[in-house]
Amino acid sequence: MRDRLWSPINPTMSIAAKLLVIEDDPAIRRLLRVTLERAGHDVAEAATAREALSLLPIEKPQVVLLDLGLPDRDGLELVQLIKRQAQTTLIVVSARESTSEKVAALDLGADDYLTKPFDTEELLARVRAGLRHRLDSQGAEHRVEAGDVVIDLDKRRVTRAGEEVHLAPKEYGVLALLAARPDRVLSHAQILREVWGPAQADRVEYLRIVVRALRQKLEVDAARPALIVNELGVGYRLRPEP
Repeated sequence: MRDRLWSPINPTMSIAAKLLVIEDDPAIRRLLRVTLERAGHDVAEAATAREALSLLPIEKPQVVLLDLGLPDRDGLELVQLIKRQAQTTLIVVSARESTSEKVAALDLGADDYLTKPFDTEELLARVRAGLRHRLDSQGAEHRVEAGDVVIDLDKRRVTRAGEEVHLAPKEYGVLALLAARPDRVLSHAQILREVWGPAQADRVEYLRIVVRALRQKLEVDAARPALIVNELGVGYRLRPEP
């Protein structure tokens, strides 16, 4: 059967992809395999960090699902090693739910973070989002649609209901950064480093002011944001289809 490729602005289609599941719990590993294979993906498994690192160059996964509680090595150490060794989207799937753990994983290079226990439909949605970003980084059109908002990253143009929206430089910088990674959470520090510079990476109040302004200009209801959503204590995510 021919693979179905994802269109950057059509969330109903899927990609058949190669995934590596790194998880020491056999029951969870089995659940992940069944869920992913039913969605049409090809799945490899690793129960330890050592096994995972040995499989990376063999399997060449497009997406890695990583548990942090591995028996032979802390998963946070593995985040950087995987990102250095493979061109892959890395999604942490972990029972560790503290804000500090999430921020640490994202700052070390993880592309997303899902807390156990998880909903399988949300897991598949996160995988699809990761694959969308992968295609985008390989040259797909830099255009994101979210309701009546269109963000054209090539033309640096933002419209709402067909009318151009004028954004301040920092407002556009934050929006473009989120739009380049749709449906992926970016930590406060990540956004501040890239838009304001490394010296301002702890000035979260700057970011909150800009996000508030963006919501006023782009959201249907700024008090109940559906486009730029908050990951409490961690950062922000842009939803392509609010």
